[in-house]
Amino acid sequence: MKIKYIVLTLTLLIITLGSCKKALDMAPDGKLTMDQVFADNDKVGAFLNSCYSNMPAKGTRYYFWMRGPVDASDDAWDTDAEAEPSLVSGRCYNGDASANNHPLTNISSDMGNGDYYARYWNSIRNCAIFISRIDNATVLSETDRKRWKAEAYLLRAYYYSELLKWFGPSLAIEKAPFNYSDDFSKLTKESYYNVAKFIMSDCDVALATAELPWRITTASEAGRVNKAMAEAIKAKMILFAASPLYNGGQDYWQEAYSVNKASLANLKANGFELYNNVNFPQTFLSDVAFIGTEKNTQAALYNEYFCNNMAYSSTPVDKETIYQSRDGQGNIWDIDGIGAQDGYKSGTCPSQELVDSYETTDGQPILDLATPYLDDQHLQPNYNAANTLYSATNPYANRDPRFYASIYYNGSKRKCSWSFPEVPQSFENYPAAAGNRTRIISTYIDEPQTGIHATTRKATRTGYFERKFLHPNAGNDNPVGGANTKLFRLGEVILNFAEAAAEAGVLDEATKAVNEIRTRAGMPNLPSSLSKDDLILRIKNERRVELALEENRYFDIRRWSLPTGDLSKTDRWVTAMAITRNSDGTYSYARRTVRANERLNYTNKWLWLPIPLNEANALKASTGVDWQNTGW
Repeated sequence: MKIKYIVLTLTLLIITLGSCKKALDMAPDGKLTMDQVFADNDKVGAFLNSCYSNMPAKGTRYYFWMRGPVDASDDAWDTDAEAEPSLVSGRCYNGDASANNHPLTNISSDMGNGDYYARYWNSIRNCAIFISRIDNATVLSETDRKRWKAEAYLLRAYYYSELLKWFGPSLAIEKAPFNYSDDFSKLTKESYYNVAKFIMSDCDVALATAELPWRITTASEAGRVNKAMAEAIKAKMILFAASPLYNGGQDYWQEAYSVNKASLANLKANGFELYNNVNFPQTFLSDVAFIGTEKNTQAALYNEYFCNNMAYSSTPVDKETIYQSRDGQGNIWDIDGIGAQDGYKSGTCPSQELVDSYETTDGQPILDLATPYLDDQHLQPNYNAANTLYSATNPYANRDPRFYASIYYNGSKRKCSWSFPEVPQSFENYPAAAGNRTRIISTYIDEPQTGIHATTRKATRTGYFERKFLHPNAGNDNPVGGANTKLFRLGEVILNFAEAAAEAGVLDEATKAVNEIRTRAGMPNLPSSLSKDDLILRIKNERRVELALEENRYFDIRRWSLPTGDLSKTDRWVTAMAITRNSDGTYSYARRTVRANERLNYTNKWLWLPIPLNEANALKASTGVDWQNTGW
């Protein structure tokens, strides 16, 4: 574990909080002792900023503009895996990882994505220092003192929750800051449940602090944490602790149900609600938005929600987002949409498995959720016999509105600036000049711009392109960048509660909660007659659809596994829809694996990230205990 110096070097730009606006005086050597820092109001506020410095941007801001755990899950395939196989996704898919050099951990980014172990422990230590000193520090306002202290507790909870999600139960609990003189042989490798409870206790401190607001209401405080975030972290951590991978054989579902029920009630009581209206119809319900069919309101509001930032206001339009990142996502039409639009790369291509998870409009799953495929490679779908609307020859008709809001598929349309003139081989679009125009997104084999291809960077690997986070008309002539990542939102908390309630046997409350999500999406309610097992399957599928491409799937399929299990049923094979254009203009659809060989990031050891080798060696040398995760 990295133990940082006990002096603060104040040579970096200080991001101010509250009244911390003056330039900071420094000693001749550019360093201040901690006593000096905490003897000055402005420097105390500046030190709190160091606790914020490793908050991640997530989204597309992983190394080389990719979506990290989204692309490492069965939700998607990254076009860079073939175009640039030495980057993150290619290495993951090829199993090229070790504790000394893992593609998801040994990368560093100024957006906080990567190098998690060092970054998060650094911030945890700074939070612990701040908590240990704030009561006796020189702070001009007691309101500031209490609020700052609550923020440090909550930030520590957040960083611990991230470490726990990525690395599992290989952590010590740092209540007080560690020092060089400490006896590290006494460090204890805690259980997942114990660390989760520690995280929840930090959240409870924040929740008990009247000076910490439920919502940030002014732009000058953008990025500061709030009480709502504390409830969201509590709800998620106890859900994870109760899950099969982490529960140590204990039944924590009743506790998970009780905590999630209270957290959800508190969030709603303090003004958080689902995003339920299209607030910008001139954009998202326009004739050229092409979101769904016949201006589908539910699809439009879902796409609108993910394409816009939450405003910092006491009466925001978006009352669903609990906490969003401070960093935008850049020109995602260029790096994470339809690569041909600007000629660069498509990035995240939704998988056929994700597409299969979207129900038809009558509320029936496409596949049998208990056994969705009859073969290991997912080439033989096990269709749901009760579904009468789905057609394998017209697979994108009559689907959940969230499908149309999230995915570009063969035959969908997009109006924006296209960087190329059409050629005769683009049958649906020829002739047309480069420029702003409506284009049919054709993903069939040999379509020269948007067709499926095994290696071309601007192509689709799967027969699909991502649109969930992409403004309907963004491009070089309309540069609407990707919105800040919604790190926590009420929709996820509702689904956390639904899962915990179902697992605890409170089926009526679980059904009511998941139906709240489905109603917003324009989907029929789940029937009240479902058995516990069937309801849990539906809730898990609802998580996949509602939270698609938001990183949740990566962690969900892991926590639903046993410690002795693996991801062979989900991550070993990822499939595409290979479409052939027939001479009469119709299409034939056939499933195929994205590549001939399996992905190798599915074995047991991939349930967790490895503790970086030098850290694991240092911990073992100090404690005599092997802290490394299984298989690494």
